[in-house]
Amino acid sequence: MTGRFDGKVVAITGGSDGIGLVTAKAFAAEGAKVYVTGRRQDRLDDAVAQIGHGAVGVQGDIGDPADIDRLYERIRQDHGRLDVVFANAGISESAALGEIDEAHLDRVFSTNVKGTVFSVQKALPLMASGSAVILAGSAAGSMGLGALSIYAATKAAIRSFARTWTTDLKSRGIRVNVVSPGMVQTPAMRAYLERNAGAEDALKQMIPFGRLGDSDEVAEAVLFLASDAASFVAGHELFVDGGVMAV
Repeated sequence: MTGRFDGKVVAITGGSDGIGLVTAKAFAAEGAKVYVTGRRQDRLDDAVAQIGHGAVGVQGDIGDPADIDRLYERIRQDHGRLDVVFANAGISESAALGEIDEAHLDRVFSTNVKGTVFSVQKALPLMASGSAVILAGSAAGSMGLGALSIYAATKAAIRSFARTWTTDLKSRGIRVNVVSPGMVQTPAMRAYLERNAGAEDALKQMIPFGRLGDSDEVAEAVLFLASDAASFVAGHELFVDGGVMAV
Protein backbone atom coordinates (compact mmCIF):
# COMPACT_ATOMS: atom_id res chain seq x y z
CA MET A 1 0.00 0.00 0.00
CA THR A 2 1.44 3.35 -1.00
CA GLY A 3 1.53 6.35 1.33
CA ARG A 4 0.57 9.95 0.64
CA PHE A 5 4.21 11.01 0.91
CA ASP A 6 6.08 8.25 -0.88
CA GLY A 7 9.32 9.71 -2.22
CA LYS A 8 8.76 13.10 -0.55
CA VAL A 9 11.46 14.84 1.49
CA VAL A 10 10.21 16.46 4.70
CA ALA A 11 12.05 18.72 7.16
CA ILE A 12 10.67 19.22 10.68
CA THR A 13 12.30 21.62 13.10
CA GLY A 14 11.90 20.74 16.76
CA GLY A 15 11.23 17.13 15.89
CA SER A 16 12.80 15.46 18.91
CA ASP A 17 9.69 15.47 21.11
CA GLY A 18 6.06 16.55 21.40
CA ILE A 19 4.03 17.43 18.33
CA GLY A 20 7.12 17.54 16.13
CA LEU A 21 8.09 13.97 16.94
CA VAL A 22 4.56 12.62 16.52
CA THR A 23 4.27 14.41 13.18
CA ALA A 24 7.64 13.07 12.03
CA LYS A 25 6.46 9.52 12.79
CA ALA A 26 3.27 10.12 10.81
CA PHE A 27 5.12 11.44 7.75
CA ALA A 28 7.62 8.57 7.87
CA ALA A 29 4.84 5.99 8.16
CA GLU A 30 3.37 7.41 4.94
CA GLY A 31 6.58 7.04 2.97
CA ALA A 32 8.40 10.34 3.50
CA LYS A 33 12.13 10.72 4.00
CA VAL A 34 12.13 12.73 7.22
CA TYR A 35 14.78 15.09 8.58
CA VAL A 36 14.34 16.43 12.12
CA THR A 37 16.21 18.93 14.26
CA GLY A 38 16.64 19.18 18.01
CA ARG A 39 18.94 21.00 20.39
CA ARG A 40 19.96 17.97 22.50
CA GLN A 41 21.80 15.20 20.69
CA ASP A 42 20.64 12.47 23.07
CA ARG A 43 16.97 13.33 22.59
CA LEU A 44 17.50 13.67 18.86
CA ASP A 45 19.11 10.23 18.63
CA ASP A 46 16.20 8.71 20.53
CA ALA A 47 13.69 10.48 18.29
CA VAL A 48 15.37 9.21 15.11
CA ALA A 49 15.19 5.67 16.48
CA GLN A 50 11.49 6.11 17.22
CA ILE A 51 10.72 7.58 13.80
CA GLY A 52 12.55 4.85 11.91
CA HIS A 53 12.16 4.55 8.14
CA GLY A 54 15.62 6.01 7.57
CA ALA A 55 14.93 9.29 9.35
CA VAL A 56 17.87 11.65 9.81
CA GLY A 57 18.55 13.92 12.78
CA VAL A 58 20.55 17.15 12.45
CA GLN A 59 21.42 18.67 15.81
CA GLY A 60 20.99 22.42 16.12
CA ASP A 61 19.17 25.43 17.53
CA ILE A 62 16.87 27.19 15.05
CA GLY A 63 17.68 30.47 16.75
CA ASP A 64 21.12 30.11 15.10
CA PRO A 65 20.93 30.54 11.29
CA ALA A 66 24.18 28.57 10.89
CA ASP A 67 22.49 25.51 12.39
CA ILE A 68 19.62 25.88 9.91
CA ASP A 69 22.17 26.05 7.09
CA ARG A 70 23.60 22.69 8.20
CA LEU A 71 20.15 21.09 8.04
CA TYR A 72 19.48 22.21 4.49
CA GLU A 73 23.00 21.49 3.30
CA ARG A 74 22.54 17.89 4.45
CA ILE A 75 19.23 17.67 2.59
CA ARG A 76 20.78 19.24 -0.50
CA GLN A 77 23.60 16.69 -0.48
CA ASP A 78 21.24 13.76 0.08
CA HIS A 79 18.36 14.69 -2.24
CA GLY A 80 18.87 18.05 -3.91
CA ARG A 81 15.30 19.08 -3.11
CA LEU A 82 12.76 19.52 -0.31
CA ASP A 83 9.01 18.97 -0.59
CA VAL A 84 7.64 19.90 2.85
CA VAL A 85 8.82 22.13 5.69
CA PHE A 86 7.09 21.96 9.05
CA ALA A 87 8.52 24.92 10.97
CA ASN A 88 7.54 23.52 14.32
CA ALA A 89 10.32 24.46 16.75
CA GLY A 90 9.36 26.98 19.38
CA ILE A 91 9.35 27.75 23.07
CA SER A 92 6.67 28.91 25.48
CA GLU A 93 7.54 31.04 28.49
CA SER A 94 5.26 33.13 30.66
CA ALA A 95 5.80 36.60 32.11
CA ALA A 96 3.10 39.05 33.09
CA LEU A 97 3.29 42.67 32.00
CA GLY A 98 5.46 44.40 34.56
CA GLU A 99 7.68 41.34 34.88
CA ILE A 100 8.90 41.07 31.26
CA ASP A 101 12.63 41.51 30.91
CA GLU A 102 14.80 41.85 27.84
CA ALA A 103 16.17 38.33 28.10
CA HIS A 104 12.68 36.83 28.06
CA LEU A 105 11.61 38.87 25.05
CA ASP A 106 14.81 38.18 23.11
CA ARG A 107 14.74 34.44 23.86
CA VAL A 108 11.14 33.85 22.81
CA PHE A 109 11.30 36.06 19.71
CA SER A 110 14.66 34.61 18.64
CA THR A 111 13.32 31.06 18.61
CA ASN A 112 9.71 31.54 17.58
CA VAL A 113 10.00 34.41 15.11
CA LYS A 114 13.58 34.61 13.86
CA GLY A 115 13.87 30.83 13.88
CA THR A 116 10.69 30.44 11.83
CA VAL A 117 11.71 33.10 9.32
CA PHE A 118 15.05 31.51 8.55
CA SER A 119 13.73 27.94 8.73
CA VAL A 120 11.50 28.83 5.79
CA GLN A 121 13.64 31.33 3.90
CA LYS A 122 16.70 29.10 3.86
CA ALA A 123 14.63 26.16 2.59
CA LEU A 124 13.34 27.99 -0.50
CA PRO A 125 16.27 27.22 -2.84
CA LEU A 126 15.43 23.51 -2.43
CA MET A 127 11.67 23.87 -2.98
CA ALA A 128 9.73 23.72 -6.24
CA SER A 129 6.15 24.26 -7.34
CA GLY A 130 3.82 22.02 -5.38
CA SER A 131 5.88 22.18 -2.20
CA ALA A 132 4.26 23.05 1.12
CA VAL A 133 5.25 25.03 4.20
CA ILE A 134 3.37 24.52 7.46
CA LEU A 135 4.03 26.89 10.34
CA ALA A 136 3.38 26.04 13.99
CA GLY A 137 1.03 28.61 15.43
CA SER A 138 -1.08 28.50 18.57
CA ALA A 139 -4.58 29.36 19.65
CA ALA A 140 -2.83 31.63 22.16
CA GLY A 141 -1.96 33.95 19.29
CA SER A 142 -5.64 34.85 18.98
CA MET A 143 -6.49 34.93 22.68
CA GLY A 144 -5.76 37.19 25.64
CA LEU A 145 -4.29 34.70 28.07
CA GLY A 146 -2.59 36.28 31.06
CA ALA A 147 1.20 36.32 31.33
CA LEU A 148 1.60 35.08 27.74
CA SER A 149 1.81 38.37 25.87
CA ILE A 150 5.27 37.79 24.38
CA TYR A 151 4.58 34.18 23.41
CA ALA A 152 1.18 35.13 21.97
CA ALA A 153 2.76 37.96 19.99
CA THR A 154 5.20 35.53 18.36
CA LYS A 155 2.33 33.25 17.34
CA ALA A 156 0.35 36.21 15.96
CA ALA A 157 3.43 37.03 13.88
CA ILE A 158 3.47 33.48 12.55
CA ARG A 159 -0.18 33.75 11.54
CA SER A 160 0.73 36.93 9.65
CA PHE A 161 3.70 35.21 7.97
CA ALA A 162 1.38 32.63 6.40
CA ARG A 163 -0.64 35.38 4.76
CA THR A 164 2.22 37.51 3.51
CA TRP A 165 4.38 34.58 2.46
CA THR A 166 1.47 33.15 0.47
CA THR A 167 1.61 36.36 -1.56
CA ASP A 168 5.41 36.29 -1.77
CA LEU A 169 5.46 32.67 -2.99
CA LYS A 170 2.35 32.45 -5.15
CA SER A 171 4.34 32.76 -8.37
CA ARG A 172 6.45 29.78 -7.30
CA GLY A 173 3.48 27.55 -6.45
CA ILE A 174 4.57 27.02 -2.84
CA ARG A 175 1.72 26.90 -0.33
CA VAL A 176 2.04 28.28 3.21
CA ASN A 177 -0.41 27.51 6.02
CA VAL A 178 -0.50 27.52 9.83
CA VAL A 179 -1.59 24.78 12.22
CA SER A 180 -2.60 26.28 15.57
CA PRO A 181 -3.14 23.79 18.39
CA GLY A 182 -5.12 24.57 21.49
CA MET A 183 -4.65 22.65 24.73
CA VAL A 184 -2.85 19.48 23.63
CA GLN A 185 -1.28 16.73 25.73
CA THR A 186 2.38 17.30 24.94
CA PRO A 187 5.21 16.55 27.41
CA ALA A 188 5.32 20.26 28.28
CA MET A 189 1.58 20.35 28.91
CA ARG A 190 1.73 17.23 31.09
CA ALA A 191 4.54 18.76 33.15
CA TYR A 192 2.46 21.93 33.60
CA LEU A 193 -0.58 19.94 34.74
CA GLU A 194 1.50 17.99 37.24
CA ARG A 195 2.74 21.25 38.79
CA ASN A 196 -0.70 22.86 38.95
CA ALA A 197 -3.43 20.97 40.75
CA GLY A 198 -6.86 21.51 39.24
CA ALA A 199 -5.48 23.02 36.03
CA GLU A 200 -6.63 20.13 33.83
CA ASP A 201 -10.25 20.43 34.93
CA ALA A 202 -10.13 24.20 34.39
CA LEU A 203 -8.77 23.75 30.87
CA LYS A 204 -11.36 21.14 29.99
CA GLN A 205 -14.10 23.57 30.98
CA MET A 206 -12.78 26.00 28.34
CA ILE A 207 -12.94 23.41 25.56
CA PRO A 208 -16.30 22.60 23.92
CA PHE A 209 -15.20 18.98 23.44
CA GLY A 210 -14.48 18.74 27.18
CA ARG A 211 -11.06 17.16 26.79
CA LEU A 212 -7.48 17.98 25.90
CA GLY A 213 -6.27 17.21 22.40
CA ASP A 214 -3.77 14.56 21.38
CA SER A 215 -0.57 15.28 19.47
CA ASP A 216 -1.57 12.84 16.73
CA GLU A 217 -4.68 14.96 16.06
CA VAL A 218 -2.41 17.93 15.35
CA ALA A 219 -0.12 15.75 13.25
CA GLU A 220 -3.04 14.70 11.04
CA ALA A 221 -3.83 18.37 10.39
CA VAL A 222 -0.22 19.01 9.40
CA LEU A 223 -0.22 16.04 7.01
CA PHE A 224 -3.47 17.22 5.44
CA LEU A 225 -2.06 20.69 4.75
CA ALA A 226 1.13 19.15 3.34
CA SER A 227 -0.76 16.77 1.06
CA ASP A 228 -2.24 17.13 -2.41
CA ALA A 229 -5.69 17.08 -0.77
CA ALA A 230 -4.96 20.67 0.35
CA SER A 231 -3.72 21.86 -3.05
CA PHE A 232 -6.12 24.84 -3.02
CA VAL A 233 -5.56 25.79 0.63
CA ALA A 234 -3.12 28.63 1.26
CA GLY A 235 -2.61 31.40 3.80
CA HIS A 236 -4.97 29.62 6.18
CA GLU A 237 -4.79 29.13 9.95
CA LEU A 238 -6.23 25.76 10.91
CA PHE A 239 -7.14 25.56 14.60
CA VAL A 240 -6.89 22.13 16.21
CA ASP A 241 -8.41 23.13 19.52
CA GLY A 242 -11.63 21.23 20.15
CA GLY A 243 -13.67 24.23 19.11
CA VAL A 244 -12.23 26.85 21.48
CA MET A 245 -11.76 29.51 18.82
CA ALA A 246 -14.96 28.75 16.91
CA VAL A 247 -17.56 28.50 19.68
